[in-house]
Amino acid sequence: IMEAQGLIPVPIFINGVEAHTIVRDLLTSESEIKAVERGHCSRDTTYKPQTAVPVDAIVNSIGFPLVGGPAGSIEAGRNLDVSSTLLRDMNVPYMVAGPLLLQSIPQWKTNGVLGLQSVVLYSLPELDGAIDTVVLGGLVGDKIALVPERVRKLTSRLKQWIKLRNTPKKDKKIAISLYGFPPNVGAVGTAALLDVPSSLENLLKRLHQEGYNVGNFVDDPDASGESLVAALSILCEDPVIAVGSKNMQRAVDAKIERAKAGDETVAATLARTGGGLGGAVVRSKDVTSDELENVVGKYMMKKIRRAWSEKERGPGVSSEGNLVVSGIELGNVWITVQPLLGVEGDPMRLLFERDLTPHPQYCAAYEYMRLDEKEGGIGAQAVIHLGMHGTAEWLPGQSLGNDRQSWSDELIGDLPNVYVYAANNPSESILAKRRGYGTIVSYNVPPYGRAGLYLELANLKDLIEEYRQERMTDESEESTDDDLKAAIWSSVQKSGLMKDIPLYLDASNKDTLVESADLPENLSTSRFNDWVAGLSDYLVELQTRLFSSGLHVLGDSPTDEELFSYIEAYFGDELQDHDPREIIADWHKQKKNESTESPLSDFVNFFVKTFFDSTNDEKEESEPEIRKEAYEILDLLSETTEEMESVIRGLDGGFVAAAPGGDLLRDGKSVLPTGRNIHALDPYRMPSAGAWSRGQRIAKELIRQHQEANAGKYPETIAVTLWGLDAIKTRGESVAIALSLVGAKPVKEGTGRIVRFDLVPLEELGRPRVDVLASLSGIFRDSFANIVDLLDDMFERAAMADEPIEMNFIKKHASELSAEGVDRPAARLFSNPPGDYGSMVNEVIGSGDWEEAESLGETWAGRNVFSYGRNEGGATKSGTARPAVLEKLLESTERVVQEVDSVEYGITDIQEYYANTGALKKAAENRKAIDPKTGKKKKVALSVVEAFTGSDDSTPIPVRDVEDVLRIEYRSKLLNPKWTEAMLQQGSGGAYEVSQRFTAMVGWAATSDVDNFVFDQAAERYALDDDVAKQLQKSNPEAFKNVIRRLLEANGRGMWSADDGTLERLRDLYSDADDMIEKGSAQQ
Repeated sequence: IMEAQGLIPVPIFINGVEAHTIVRDLLTSESEIKAVERGHCSRDTTYKPQTAVPVDAIVNSIGFPLVGGPAGSIEAGRNLDVSSTLLRDMNVPYMVAGPLLLQSIPQWKTNGVLGLQSVVLYSLPELDGAIDTVVLGGLVGDKIALVPERVRKLTSRLKQWIKLRNTPKKDKKIAISLYGFPPNVGAVGTAALLDVPSSLENLLKRLHQEGYNVGNFVDDPDASGESLVAALSILCEDPVIAVGSKNMQRAVDAKIERAKAGDETVAATLARTGGGLGGAVVRSKDVTSDELENVVGKYMMKKIRRAWSEKERGPGVSSEGNLVVSGIELGNVWITVQPLLGVEGDPMRLLFERDLTPHPQYCAAYEYMRLDEKEGGIGAQAVIHLGMHGTAEWLPGQSLGNDRQSWSDELIGDLPNVYVYAANNPSESILAKRRGYGTIVSYNVPPYGRAGLYLELANLKDLIEEYRQERMTDESEESTDDDLKAAIWSSVQKSGLMKDIPLYLDASNKDTLVESADLPENLSTSRFNDWVAGLSDYLVELQTRLFSSGLHVLGDSPTDEELFSYIEAYFGDELQDHDPREIIADWHKQKKNESTESPLSDFVNFFVKTFFDSTNDEKEESEPEIRKEAYEILDLLSETTEEMESVIRGLDGGFVAAAPGGDLLRDGKSVLPTGRNIHALDPYRMPSAGAWSRGQRIAKELIRQHQEANAGKYPETIAVTLWGLDAIKTRGESVAIALSLVGAKPVKEGTGRIVRFDLVPLEELGRPRVDVLASLSGIFRDSFANIVDLLDDMFERAAMADEPIEMNFIKKHASELSAEGVDRPAARLFSNPPGDYGSMVNEVIGSGDWEEAESLGETWAGRNVFSYGRNEGGATKSGTARPAVLEKLLESTERVVQEVDSVEYGITDIQEYYANTGALKKAAENRKAIDPKTGKKKKVALSVVEAFTGSDDSTPIPVRDVEDVLRIEYRSKLLNPKWTEAMLQQGSGGAYEVSQRFTAMVGWAATSDVDNFVFDQAAERYALDDDVAKQLQKSNPEAFKNVIRRLLEANGRGMWSADDGTLERLRDLYSDADDMIEKGSAQQ
């Protein structure tokens, strides 16, 4: 098949496990030959120049790591440097393709690649930088059979990579896809932690330097990324789409003229000369259904028509019924916005329905992008998906191991996909890599900032300092200014801190809580002093809390101020004896000296050091280790330019080096520099030793807190969320928490691989086994199938253990289910249906299409009813719906646990936390009895563990109630003027970030509790502050409208109590914002 398509395969058969020796000794490439000639790399002495074959790509057909093969995959500390050096020097695509040796073809077609087979073909080769894995077949009976269509898929992708490599840069056609979801909230040209407009501008300039044709963009001093995004936003407007492609250029030109005339309803950046577009022109097409069928084929078109009738064809359809595909063109670069995934009111509809398809216009957009220019398409030879994250990799189809019926496989086709992705999210990047054929290029997280104190919080700090000073001058225990005490108490009430640091008349009696407006006369000074000490500690925590300051620009090196923020955040208190600014200045001097030294100066320095400077060695040895580490981190941070280098390397058809994903604070130096093809961890080494230690401590604290709040009673069931991202970044901390609650421990074989979770004897455990409802994300379920199987086996053994039920709550609940005739009563691992992802709660919140908060819990329960594990599914299925078991576990759940794995994303920053964990909490509460004290259903506690804190055994790991974490996060970010200013400086992207946090605030208010002061201060900060409101509206009118909409929604749903005057102003603002958007969309 390959030869018929014009490729010359060089089959190599190995007898053993050292496949890398073939690459080292018998293969070479044009890039390697040139590098050797120029002295940029050297070959091993085993290299055989007479027999070495120049190749354009390498295909690993057995899986496993390149170095060591099956043996290398289980040896602790195996050397990845060897494979990295070999593949980087070869600089050709390194792909994996092979048949499944442990699964039948029907099983693969039904469930995707499972268990050990996924580790062999995906997880382990990805550690070396493998891309574009293609499953070529599987077992038929006891024989291996290939699927010819899959071999053709491998061949077509190889051909396209090679064509991309061999095409002159000036002739390469490149597509750039931006993100624009959710609709109508100003999301066009945004991405997580990335300044997309500035990054786009950098990218176009670098492409020009490399010899790509980007039109006149670089030569135009008025051209800007913000203008390009503004023009693309116009093409996404419904009235513009309705008219069709023929009027799209006219619509952009009209907006440019209105901007020049001072129309405030149009993005101001379009008032620049030429609209600031650098000569970009609209390139669009009206695609008919027949034209779409010609490119996708009758089979796939039949699926589209079955899912999308003529009456409901989805978005992107003109009034004439054509599928409108649009973008703007600069030379040979076509920039577009990825189509919306669903329909208004149900924007993610197809994402979670395995039998559905993308809507017709979504399909047309990708097919038009790939279609040859001679046939009326763009003729792109590669696509860059700019920022985290798009939707193509989430389309219906196999969860792992694309086949012909997988829509990501169809739409990406043979197109090389360079995917620019946040370095701190290796979990979701796996899907982009595996389902979307993405060659990942990671980008750095933004610099960190300290929250500081502001407004009333700053005033409170001053009052406490004054109070302490007065106490120092008057040593009498009972004499202190009552006016100052009253001022502190008043300030605490204004700040909403009464719940965070409650004041009790008697610290040992929770019934003595002070809630009055004035301090009670019988409050002792000593009790007040103790309370003030705790209050002071809390303010210090708020003041020093970290947050992401702004957004990152692709390929930009950090400024000195940004380097300071990284270094200060990384080392924290360790830098007490070292000034970070001084370290950075010394580092600059060191780099300058290194760049100016010549061979002669090297000799002189050596001579002086050897014969005259006997103290030099002592000086080097005395250089503090902390400074050496700081210099190393500064070196790595300065290499963020590698981000752009790797994009170019990908477009050259080269090899992008691999590295683990993560963030500097949690994962250390190993995640730097960015610009790497990030991967996850070896799933057979989870949990790690460190994660196991922390997990035990966290479980112990969870139980302690529960007993303290429940008169010493042990919890019967705790729900533990197991997410792919936090599992990867914490090396399995959440798994360790679940094991520790049950009373189990990991067992390793001699190679270091974890092969079993053994139950700890009750005598050693010293308490009952706590039952666990394990809530798996779809990514965890698919990426860590081996862990899922081991956990399932452990729960089965726990349910059958010869132990009294009062000491084994797993057995207790399983026995009760068995008595009711329920099958598989020990099932404990629940997630979405096979191949599906997400709870859909965030989509419901986003659309506003819900009535009672209880319905959100039922949405979660309906989406997470499938049980997984080695005892589920059978030969052709990977999951089984078990509603009765889930119902029992939810009824007995008394606490939910969620880990937060990084500073960049707290629970208030993204929708997934309330949509999954908050909704799980609500589902459990729906099944509780009425609490006689409150007259409402009994609350289920939600414990949040910040996994980036308490890194050593001597440091406590904070385990906080969700309400406490919400207040801390809102105070340190959304309500913090420093964070506000950082977002306002980011233009449209920053405004969108603000907007999304208001949506999440409504989500948390629906599933938990958000204090009234949060809504009060958020309204004051972003809506009622004229200057801030004007900046938001100018930067992103739709984002500002969403801010107002969410505040009004919160009041309407009873989440926020606001005065009539505030509500009237908000209604006026909403009406004005709506009118402005309507006017801005009107055509001239």
